[in-house]
Amino acid sequence: MSLISPLAQISPKAKLGENVSVEPFALIHDNVEIGAGTIIMSHAVLMPGARIGKNCKIFPGAVISAVPQDLKFAGEDTTVEIGDNTVIREYCTINRGTKENWKTAIGKNCLIMAYVHIAHDCVIGDHVILSGYCGLAGHVDIEDHVIMEGYSAVQQFIKIGAHAFLAADSKVRKNVPPFVKAAREPLSYIGVNTVGLSRRGFSPEIITQIEDIYRILYVKGVTLPTALKHIEAEVPDSPEKAHIIKFIAESENGIMKGPISRTKDASEVKS
Repeated sequence: MSLISPLAQISPKAKLGENVSVEPFALIHDNVEIGAGTIIMSHAVLMPGARIGKNCKIFPGAVISAVPQDLKFAGEDTTVEIGDNTVIREYCTINRGTKENWKTAIGKNCLIMAYVHIAHDCVIGDHVILSGYCGLAGHVDIEDHVIMEGYSAVQQFIKIGAHAFLAADSKVRKNVPPFVKAAREPLSYIGVNTVGLSRRGFSPEIITQIEDIYRILYVKGVTLPTALKHIEAEVPDSPEKAHIIKFIAESENGIMKGPISRTKDASEVKS
């Protein structure tokens, strides 16, 4: 049974699933769709193009699907799509997409903490945690199980690999590979996210293999192309190895720095 406050403002053109709760003073515009069991709390604003999954929680003051802060935006019919069981905390702002991607997407089972900003055309995977006051510029791509601590900022067109952990106040200007921990200024590799991987069921053998890959990549002191050749030759094949190599190969603007000086830094473009 839906619980809709008479003090909420809901467009007759909005589509609400079963057992949706809308608290007083929430505002739901035209062209909004809300999945079953979702809770929209007081003073939340869902603007045209919002697509909210099942069993989500949208906390007070959140603004979802406002037009993108992009001067090239020309009124395209775009969306924000939020997966099931995701929580959007107080005063988050999530802008809808542009014609470049047509949507901003957040996966399932995510926690987006208070005052986070997610700009147009970002794509966020499942089980992602963005802590308070994080900011994502446009076209950022975050894979599954990433955790970003508070006050971190991500430059446009950056990609962050699965299971990465970024320390508080990180300034992300280069791609962050999968399975790593990142910190300092400029943002640098500080190790493999062994605790997170263990908690998510990765075996000790696979974690050791990932550590071996990043030891070659970041500590051995060779150029990036040479490091990749060593990884291909010396490390047994696995889905994790393939994921890392593919991520680096697709990072046209380079990956973040290593912990020590190198002949050619890993953040530089490959030749």
